[in-house]
Amino acid sequence: MTGIFAPGNRAGRNLCFGVREFPMGALLNGIALHGGLVPFGATFLVFSDYERNALRMSALQRLPVLHVFTHDSFYVGEDGPTHQPIEHTSSLRLIPNMLVMRPADARETCLCVQTALTQQSRPTCLLLTRQGLPVLDAARFPGLAEGVAKGGYVLTDAPDGAPDGILLAAGSEVSLALAAAELLPEYTLRVVSMPCMELFDEQPKAYRDAVLPPAVTKRFAVEAGRPDLWCKYVGSLDNVHGINHFGASAPAKLLAEKYGFTPERLAGLVRQAFAGKE
Repeated sequence: MTGIFAPGNRAGRNLCFGVREFPMGALLNGIALHGGLVPFGATFLVFSDYERNALRMSALQRLPVLHVFTHDSFYVGEDGPTHQPIEHTSSLRLIPNMLVMRPADARETCLCVQTALTQQSRPTCLLLTRQGLPVLDAARFPGLAEGVAKGGYVLTDAPDGAPDGILLAAGSEVSLALAAAELLPEYTLRVVSMPCMELFDEQPKAYRDAVLPPAVTKRFAVEAGRPDLWCKYVGSLDNVHGINHFGASAPAKLLAEKYGFTPERLAGLVRQAFAGKE
């Protein structure tokens, strides 16, 4: 442990920014411009609003800074709507030259960090949950390591590789999608994890079409945030389950039930959407 950087400890690796998100982001940019270090800072995702200009300058100046954001959705619950990010994930994805990674579990998180640390000319925002999540079984999902580096990949598939429909998700909603798929035996579903839209969109068309075959028109996406950006993958807001309103003060489990983020509710929405495409 090297401790806190201070006049009496020049070997310290940690800076105490306090509750000062914009100066934190600006200082990280300065460290990256100096060179020799890979700087990172962390705060709640909702407070990315305070850091906005420093984040934008990170991307504009092509700086490989790692911005870590926790408490990434309405599941913050008891902290109330002021601390529950709804539009923030989408707003960060709209910044040019910025990678926004929202991993599904501990394994995807490690792989996202590895990918972020290889960036030479753009920053990364790593969005993490507060709530506990099941860890993906590496043996069950062998394409996980390579897939995360490409931004999106097939988690589970139809036995013959020709699914009736595709269910896409990111972050904490990946495990939700897997659970919902098991409640839809009438369809052979492909579940796709999309930890980083920007990386996926950079892949060759052949890869993108292999993950999201154009011939498979039954598609549905789920994420605990604004749904709009998922339309490029599923074609319509009718085929996205997200949140377009502010959160509320309540336990996370209760909010998940009220907002329809349960396997049963998601399965019902997918069934309804796919039935309209029969």
